[in-house]
Amino acid sequence: MVQLFLSAFITLFVVIDPPGCAPIYAGLVADATQRQATGMALRAAVIAAGILVGFALFGAQLLAAMHIELDSFRIAGGIMLFLLALDMVLDRNTERRSERAEAVKASRPVVKDVAVFPMAMPILAGPGSIASIMLLTARAHGATEMAVILAALAMVMVMAFAAMVAARPIIRLLGAQIEAVVTRLLGVLLAALAAQFVIDGIKGQLF
Repeated sequence: MVQLFLSAFITLFVVIDPPGCAPIYAGLVADATQRQATGMALRAAVIAAGILVGFALFGAQLLAAMHIELDSFRIAGGIMLFLLALDMVLDRNTERRSERAEAVKASRPVVKDVAVFPMAMPILAGPGSIASIMLLTARAHGATEMAVILAALAMVMVMAFAAMVAARPIIRLLGAQIEAVVTRLLGVLLAALAAQFVIDGIKGQLF
């Protein structure tokens, strides 16, 4: 059981990549208070865990019933992430910035909730992590092994939450200008991740 736990933990940790997700999250919640950012991080981790548990238990039957292939998730998720990354890099959404400025004047800050999209899905519970949890549970024999795999998933999600909460204060310590540069750099990396999702989906369909 220990070997199964370690195998599942390492697989999910590498695919979900909590250290890699954390700075992306910090860039997305740059305008939020620490309390708001912590709340969104907690919701993102819980929702992502729920999505992955759902796919672990019922994913194969759901996809088969709807005639949907996993590559479709890759392509759709990649397109949505790319649009978000473009906004981060170019900072084009002047309307959103105006709304935030007016909200500050009115003493009612408006912060975009990124817990469900893009953090919970497709960044944490993305095509790779969905495929991984489905493959791991497909090879599980009995309820005990299933519980071990889900325990490994829970530990990875706790680490993802901790990483998201810790990343934002660290980046803010660097200052506004460095933070802006980091946000744009992370936008480029997020765009590359989005492109890889689409490429993987297309490869899966062609080959």
